[in-house]
Amino acid sequence: MNTLNDLHKISGSFSNTEKMPVLFLGHGSPMNAIEENQFVTGFRNLAKTLPQPNAILCISAHWFTKGTKVTAMEMPRTIHDFGGFPQALFDVQYPAKGSPELAIETKQLLTPVEVELDEHWGLDHGAWSVIKHLYPEANVPVIQLSIDYTKSGQYHFELAQKLSALRTKGILIVGSGNIVHNLRLVDYHNFDKDNYGYDWAIEARETVNNYLLDGNFQPLIDFEKQSKAFQLAIPTPEHYLPLIYTLGLKGKTEELSLFNDKLLAGSLSMTSVKIM
Repeated sequence: MNTLNDLHKISGSFSNTEKMPVLFLGHGSPMNAIEENQFVTGFRNLAKTLPQPNAILCISAHWFTKGTKVTAMEMPRTIHDFGGFPQALFDVQYPAKGSPELAIETKQLLTPVEVELDEHWGLDHGAWSVIKHLYPEANVPVIQLSIDYTKSGQYHFELAQKLSALRTKGILIVGSGNIVHNLRLVDYHNFDKDNYGYDWAIEARETVNNYLLDGNFQPLIDFEKQSKAFQLAIPTPEHYLPLIYTLGLKGKTEELSLFNDKLLAGSLSMTSVKIM
């Protein structure tokens, strides 16, 4: 699609809007898709504060690729990318439409980075398990942008900035992961204990939150250079990097607020971020 008519068609696909918020959602266990708990309530309360989007662009921890891809199919499948959970969770379908038009526009905005238009992935649980609480009728088109695992935090922060034009086209951009995410150290015996974290998790959460609320993003971008608490909180980057995309989209005068800001099972955090 490289003719002027094609480009005009794409740019006209989404009407101009007020600037949409940007979100980072701590998605936690896939079971949050079907359970009732304080975090699900937090997602639903958030939804009441959001303008109706034309479409959603989600950056999920669970699409970690070499290179950058964007889903471009008309009807993305619901991916059940987990094991060992009840059949009721595998039975969940989230039949939101895709948006090939938004995929192409995203690809163009990210030039000169090569972006593959993907026809195979769909919506993984990092996307649908939380978006279903925001839009339970699946009446908003959703696409996903993958995270290139070969690149640095700074790269992802700068890549996100190229997406800012989408915010005035009614596109809700959602990062989905967990800031503190060390599955090897999860205390399953205390999974239901409220706001429970190991000392290092408490330290990492407090440090990250202070940086977030102060607008001091560079230490968060350079997370690999930070304290031992950070290294324990972020042993691998895939659940953390969606936060960096959210921060890359923050305007200078916009406010950043936190919700669902609790630790879970010793080594996880559900902290979520709203920017508007």
